[in-house]
Amino acid sequence: MAEDKEVIIDYLKKKAATKSKHYFKDFTELFPDKKPREVKKILSELVNEGVIEYWSSGSTTMYGLVGTGKQTAAEGEA
Repeated sequence: MAEDKEVIIDYLKKKAATKSKHYFKDFTELFPDKKPREVKKILSELVNEGVIEYWSSGSTTMYGLVGTGKQTAAEGEA
């Protein structure tokens, strides 16, 4: 499981310069031998550990490293 988490974190760091939020499908493609439920469990653990975060547009949920993305600066400003 730790190796799988590293794969996800490395993927997010490599893509950070061009894309801060990713669809669930992006992660299932990293693990073609795993079922979607297994990938979801890895992502959920990373969220619970505070490494990545959910982001919702209202119609879809995406994932990204905590503290990255354009909306991060605006969050908390109400």
